[in-house]
Amino acid sequence: MPIKVPTGLPAFDAIKAEGVSVTELNTVTDNTQRIALLNLMPMKETTEKDFIRILASSSEEIELTLMKLDTHTPKHTAPEHMQRYYKGFNELRSSRFDGLIITGAPIEKIEFEDVTYWQELCDIFEWAKSNVTSTLFICWAAQAGLYQKFGIQKHLLPNKMFGIFPHYILRRDYPLFEGFKAEFFVPHSRHTNVYRNDVLAENRIELLSESDSSGVYIMQEKGTRNFFVTGHSEYPLYTLDEEYKRDVSKGLPIELPLNYYTNNNPQLPPVGRWQNEARKLFCNWIRYYVKK
Repeated sequence: MPIKVPTGLPAFDAIKAEGVSVTELNTVTDNTQRIALLNLMPMKETTEKDFIRILASSSEEIELTLMKLDTHTPKHTAPEHMQRYYKGFNELRSSRFDGLIITGAPIEKIEFEDVTYWQELCDIFEWAKSNVTSTLFICWAAQAGLYQKFGIQKHLLPNKMFGIFPHYILRRDYPLFEGFKAEFFVPHSRHTNVYRNDVLAENRIELLSESDSSGVYIMQEKGTRNFFVTGHSEYPLYTLDEEYKRDVSKGLPIELPLNYYTNNNPQLPPVGRWQNEARKLFCNWIRYYVKK
């Protein structure tokens, strides 16, 4: 609930206007959890709101630093916004954080080495080993981390994995899943996948949660506090609706998101069935893995 963000960040006021219980943290103490958000998503301000909203569900004091790449200039966010509210990797190299969140990016069909900022991202992965207590790799970042660290390949799906899918837990003794139901739901929106057998064959990784429909979900790098999360638990209710209707309006091939709309009718509201576990996921991550 108490969170410190860059002064004047529009996303903070937008979250408060939604009625989310979030307060501005003015004094940073030894009890404050310092979390960096490496925002690779194209619509930066939307993603800022998504993560401030979900992090604000934690009772811990949080100082959120917005992190950007030095070798990439975003096309969909004003340069003034990036300059005012974000800090580049070079500026943060000497900093230490309790937590790091690396978001997804809509570049799944590009080979990792062909991504223009791949080398800088690899440098950040290495930097995090000694400068971050716990790292959360999300969606494309999870695939990128699994590839860079363990050589696990991503594979193009015949159809986009798009919708809300049921998941189950393989290690219920993990504090990460405290308060979870036996079956819980997670949003997915991606064109590539990681094979389960490849994960199980790597003895440096433990598979913690998966889905019969959407595949592996959460993996942990053994001996660390690093987690690879293939879904988008941070998504608010209408994100998949916006993605679907955007692609329809552009005439792009897109199927209805599964298990999402009331009666599978895009003219009816979505059914929110993942938010409770989503909040618990981030709260548990902060409480048991970020907090020293």
